[in-house]
Formats: sequence, C-alpha cells, structure tokens
Amino acid sequence: MDIYQIRPFHIDDYDAVFALWRETEGVGLSQADERPAIARYLDRNPGLSFVATMHSRIIAAVLCGHDGRRGFIHHLAVQAEYQKQGIGQALVERCVDALRQEGIDKCHLFVYATNANARTFWRRLDWQPRDDLVLMSKMIR
Repeated sequence: MDIYQIRPFHIDDYDAVFALWRETEGVGLSQADERPAIARYLDRNPGLSFVATMHSRIIAAVLCGHDGRRGFIHHLAVQAEYQKQGIGQALVERCVDALRQEGIDKCHLFVYATNANARTFWRRLDWQPRDDLVLMSKMIR
C-alpha cells in the first residue's frame, strides 16, 4: 500500500486542488473559490488548510480557517479511488489540531442537506447536525 503525506495547502497547489473539488460530488464552487479568493483565505489562515499527496500528486484537500472565535472547515475532498482509507479523517484531525493550537474551541462546517455520504462521514467523526440554526446568505458584491 502506498503511503500518503499531509502538508499545508499552498496557493501553488490551487490548480490541482480546484480540479479535485470540481470532480468531487457535493463540493459546491463559486466565485469565492477562484484563485485570488483562495489566496486571501490561505494568507488570512496560514497553516490551517492541508493537502494529502501521494508520489507528489494531490489526492485530497481541505480548507480550514477561523474568525478568531470559531473555526470553519470547507471543501474536504478525497479522490474517489482513495476514499474510505482514513485520509479525509486524517485531514480533519490536522485541521482540528491546528485550530486548537490557535485557541479555537469550536468548529463548524457546511454540508448540503442532500449529500447523504458527507452527512454519514461527518456523523461517524462525531460531528453533530445543528437543527436549531438556519443558514442565511446574501450577495454583497
């Protein structure tokens, strides 16, 4: 079995990560995921987002950051042929550990209500759905 490595997500990884997100079911992409926005996110949250590589090829990625009080995980994606091997869980653990080191004690994430596989994955990792909250959004540009 090949061994994967986890390292910080750098903007030089963007093209490979964006291609992974685009091919991953359940990852919703928008203008906020274009290179300049991701570069700002990585600069604002250094060392909190990660990629998993095998033979120098990106096979998984996750965005992670915080606003000073709550952490957020976005766009966890693992290439289909590498799923169910613990790579996604390992990326999440790295994010949670990094947030903990930043003094963050709670983390949130977004999952499409129709994405049963993702909901099962997150519940298996002891993440709990919040039925008491409603997400509200507004375009401001």
